[in-house]
Amino acid sequence: MTDGKQNSLPSFLKSWKNSFKRDWQLYLLLLLPVAMVIIFKYASYPGLRIAFLDYKPALGYDGSKFIGFGTFQRIFKDADFLKALKNTLIFNFADLIVGFPMPIILAILLNEIHFKRFKKLSQTILYLPHFLSWVIVASIFTQLLKPETGLVNVLITNLGGQSVPFLTEKYHWAVSYILIAVWQGMGWGTIIYLAAITGINGELYEAATIDGAGRFGKIWHVTLPGIKGTIVTLLIMNLGRMMGSSFERLYSFDNVMVTDFQYQLSIYIYEKGLQAGNFSMATAVGLFQSLVGLILVIASDRFAKLLGEDGLM
Repeated sequence: MTDGKQNSLPSFLKSWKNSFKRDWQLYLLLLLPVAMVIIFKYASYPGLRIAFLDYKPALGYDGSKFIGFGTFQRIFKDADFLKALKNTLIFNFADLIVGFPMPIILAILLNEIHFKRFKKLSQTILYLPHFLSWVIVASIFTQLLKPETGLVNVLITNLGGQSVPFLTEKYHWAVSYILIAVWQGMGWGTIIYLAAITGINGELYEAATIDGAGRFGKIWHVTLPGIKGTIVTLLIMNLGRMMGSSFERLYSFDNVMVTDFQYQLSIYIYEKGLQAGNFSMATAVGLFQSLVGLILVIASDRFAKLLGEDGLM
């Protein structure tokens, strides 16, 4: 009877049943992260209605007045929102232009190192900054870049130069803010690219060597085309974050001298929404960010497919 029932099952159910029996421990470990995703990502969706209500926590969803797109209209007329939106787009675009190529370059350089011990040591050192919170990173660089007593400015003045206001003048702050983020994230970003490079068929490098290609020729004609799909996929995903901004990163580098550049959407949501108790505005801005990010991902995916790439979907 059991064999008859098992034979009557569709093929995909049979394969799933067999894989579950074989890897049930892995499925058990997967339960907690899946539950967290469902609770914090999907179960929170009904709360998006706050953006269309004059939400009062004491009244709840049903007691709060429905105002439709009134909150969005107020936001788009707010000069502070337009300022935060402009700063967010400018700095995210700068992060993308400066920061996106760095893990690719670093992964290629690491792949070219043949001394394994040095390679592993370099990878470990480069990965470590990713595990430091922005509070710690900001504390380190605040001490290093102080105008008078910071190690960097002490070295500059000892060499005959003038002290540089890295974090106390808005244009210097902008450059420092972007470069620090590149330093913090580029090592971790190399993991994906190194994995993609290791998947390239070694025979392609042998063929390129026979054809007379040098080290840079093999990088250009073999390595980069081999990881092109990974580059396109990660670029699309990064474009989806163009409207986002890290509150922890911005708040850690907070400075009254650089408010013109530091004021971005995450700061706007915190000050005008959460701190002021205006949860409708905070939700509306967050929803706006998510929708624009989704549009950018879909548009860039379609554009990638027009160019002959696989894209995301």
